Amino acid sequence: MIPPAESLLKYDNPVLVSRSTDRKSPKARSLRMSPQQPAVTGPVPPPPKPKSASADANKQQNEEILNAILPPREWMEANQLWVQQVSSTPCTRVDVVHLEEQLDLKLQQRQARETGICPVRRELYTQCFDELIRQVTINCAERGLLLLRVRDEIRMTIAAYQTMYESSMAFGIRKALEAGHGKTDMEKIISDLENEKQDLRKLVNEQKAKCEAIEKRENERRQVEEKKHTEDIQLLKRTNQQLKAQLEGIIVPKK
Repeated sequence: MIPPAESLLKYDNPVLVSRSTDRKSPKARSLRMSPQQPAVTGPVPPPPKPKSASADANKQQNEEILNAILPPREWMEANQLWVQQVSSTPCTRVDVVHLEEQLDLKLQQRQARETGICPVRRELYTQCFDELIRQVTINCAERGLLLLRVRDEIRMTIAAYQTMYESSMAFGIRKALEAGHGKTDMEKIISDLENEKQDLRKLVNEQKAKCEAIEKRENERRQVEEKKHTEDIQLLKRTNQQLKAQLEGIIVPKK
């Protein structure tokens, strides 16, 4: 396992927990991590002056809360298990200024984008916020727990937005595919309608040609009939004139 990369979160020096590949229980790990007491060869020194029990209890409680908020890092290196806990040393104003400088430096070194979505910028600001939580928790555990709630709420909100974004992307892709299928169907319908229009136009042209042929034929037939009718009228007129002349010759007496 590769050792963890450098972080803006301040850690203590790594501690060797085990030289075997088997993980030990947390209780055994804590025992292995605790420094060994040197053997007493001389006279027993007098016990140190007892400190305030409430101060020690508060300090221990703050360290437990700090370890619960920011768990220690673990990694394997050369079949050795190493553990690195967050630092419990109180910070000063110089540490805060140094943290800001380190944040700006890492943003520049890793070429984080100033605007928009940037995983690098988000990672660095997350580390910086964790470091601020560590600094606040050392002085006031309750304030650190409240900042932890704020951090978790921010992460939940970002995760919700990410889920919403992924869902919207999936929905958009699905709609695009459906639109693509619909477009293919519409193109097929349009092609069929175009073919049908061409067939109907061809049929209309044929019917127009038939109508023109029928009109031409009927016009010719009408002209023939009119000519024949005119000739019949002329013939009947001439016959009428002849018959009239004959009738007048019969009726009028000769002088």
